[in-house]
Amino acid sequence: MKINNRLKQIGDLVEANSFCLDVGCDHAFLDIYLIKKDMNIKAIASDIAEGPVKQARENIKRERLDKEIEVRFGNGLDTYSDDVDTVIISGMGGRNMIGIFKNNLDITKKLDTIIISPNNYQEDVKRFLVKCGFYIDNEVLVKEGKFIYQIIKLKKGKKRYTRREYFFGPVLLEKKGKLFKEYYLRELKSREILMNLLPKNYRWKRFVLKRELKLLNIVLEK
Repeated sequence: MKINNRLKQIGDLVEANSFCLDVGCDHAFLDIYLIKKDMNIKAIASDIAEGPVKQARENIKRERLDKEIEVRFGNGLDTYSDDVDTVIISGMGGRNMIGIFKNNLDITKKLDTIIISPNNYQEDVKRFLVKCGFYIDNEVLVKEGKFIYQIIKLKKGKKRYTRREYFFGPVLLEKKGKLFKEYYLRELKSREILMNLLPKNYRWKRFVLKRELKLLNIVLEK
């Protein structure tokens, strides 16, 4: 069974002996990959839609991992149980992710590790989870076709971050590299286009955009 590079990178951030809840598991490809790594990882594959849950069960059965992976039908962290220490959410909008954690703050604060790959609003999700008592342990950029995705691993603990670190990611700022430049050059161009299109009476939005453009230009010029 093959998985895409995004899921593989997420799976490679999961620590040995973890008990994972994969929220929005889709076809359970990630969960199957985790178990096959043979690192004493346990997994619950959950989804809010009946179709993916059915497909996940079929894939798990085909791989003969019925006893190792439990499939649960439910919304967000409703499928959580006390033995889970790691939550994984990928391929979802950042605002939806915040909603999932916000609606289950008591569960969120019990977790040791959160691994997310938001499709957007990455900075907002990072800020929210840091306020909930997590720090950014690792960050990865991964390219799939023409798209570049952020993967963020957070651990329980406290750290302070600057506006620049929230925007770019503290670990990504340290690593940089070719994909970093490609990703943030795209971000720069999209903001330049938006700035030209945005009416002048959108003062706050234009102020935020100017601040972000300044950050992008400073970091990308180095």
